[in-house]
Formats: sequence, structure tokens, C-alpha cells
Amino acid sequence: MTVTDEIIRIFGERGAAAYFGESVSMTEHALQAAACARAEGAPPALIVAALLHDIGHLIEEVPADIADWTVDACHEKVGSRWLAQRFAPQVSEPVRLHVPAKRYLCATDDHYFAKLSAASVITLKLQGGPMSAYEVAQFETELFHADAVRVRRWDDEGKSAGRATPGIDDYRGMIEALATHRS
Repeated sequence: MTVTDEIIRIFGERGAAAYFGESVSMTEHALQAAACARAEGAPPALIVAALLHDIGHLIEEVPADIADWTVDACHEKVGSRWLAQRFAPQVSEPVRLHVPAKRYLCATDDHYFAKLSAASVITLKLQGGPMSAYEVAQFETELFHADAVRVRRWDDEGKSAGRATPGIDDYRGMIEALATHRS
């Protein structure tokens, strides 16, 4: 099975589920984030990172109702470890950093918090809230921090019910070209 086939299988099995507290499914959210990246002319690795930024939610069990979450699921770490076995750091590292990027933006952009969905506000609390000045400085030393901020913004944009996007098969060639390992 190719990496692409594995990803399509995972989305087929779990992607139709509602995206925790949002008005879209997991698959719709992923496709919208990738479409935002593509519309901005992002490089292929960032488009795939946007598409797969929440893969950790699809490969780990978490409560379906966000109201039942009492601790952070750490989906960014789960997902980035999984992706690192299949892709270069240009894909896996922005995924690892997309949750810290939310915390970073809350600390550095006065207007960002107001743009968060209700569900993102809930998870922000579980994820540690806005970064401290020290955490901001540490985050900015990460090689892929700027890419993670871009993925984070596309993540936030990818929550619109009924938005038309290309399907996951439209990303097949891009995924296959970037995959470094077969599952």
C-alpha cells in the first residue's frame, strides 16, 4: 500500500466524523485547509502539511464531543511522528508546530484570539493558553515556525460549512511526490 493509499484509507474510515465542535467533518476541514494553502501559492510540502495537519486526530481515539475533553489530545505530536515516518520535515514539522503556533499567535497578534472558533478557544485552554514571552522566543527559534504559523492560519480558515474544495484524490500526485517511505 502506498502512503497515499494509506492516507485515503484513514480519511475514508474516520474523516466523515464531525470536526470537534465545528460545522464541518474532519475531511472537509483538511480539504479546506489544503485549498487555502493552494490558493495562496504555498509550496507542495506546505499544502500537504495543511491537508494532513490533523491526521493525529484520525489515528488516535479521542472523545467525539469536545465538551468531554479534559486534557489536550496532543494530536500535533501524534500526527507529526506518524508523518515523519513517511515525509520529510517540511511536511511533518509544521504539523508538529501548528498547535504551538496557535498559542504563539494568541500571544503576538492582538486580533488573533477574536478569530478563533468556540472549539478552538476550548482547546487553547487545554493546550496551555497563550505563550509566555519566553515561549514566544523559544518558538521563534524553531526552523519551521513560520511555516507552522501559515498552516495554523489555514487551519483556522478551514471551518466553513458547505465550502466547495477539490477532493483528496486531487492531492494524490503531490502526496506521492513528497512521500519518502512506504507504509
